Amino acid sequence: MLKGLGQLGDMAKMMKQAQDMQAKMGQMQDELHNIMVVGESGAGLVKATASAKGELKALDIDPSIFNPDDKEVAEDLILAAIKDAQSKAAERSQEELGKIAEDLGLPKDMKLPF
Repeated sequence: MLKGLGQLGDMAKMMKQAQDMQAKMGQMQDELHNIMVVGESGAGLVKATASAKGELKALDIDPSIFNPDDKEVAEDLILAAIKDAQSKAAERSQEELGKIAEDLGLPKDMKLPF
């Protein structure tokens, strides 16, 4: 269809690829809300569940950490589990976006969105 148009054909192809990438990025952003990761601390005494977008969705705390004398320990364990979940969410998000980059023929480790 675009044969004989030279650089115009290449430009149309690039525009189509950009539109495809934009559509895939939008779809992936929606999917990241549904992908869940679990961070934990204290050998599993505190577990934080987050979406791959980094939104905290649930917190599971073993009651044994609630000793009034160890309030700071409980707080530290909760924060550590949340940070672990957020870190895993960021890794998973980059992993999913890397799949899009590969599909588009870009290097997998390329940071998306640009």
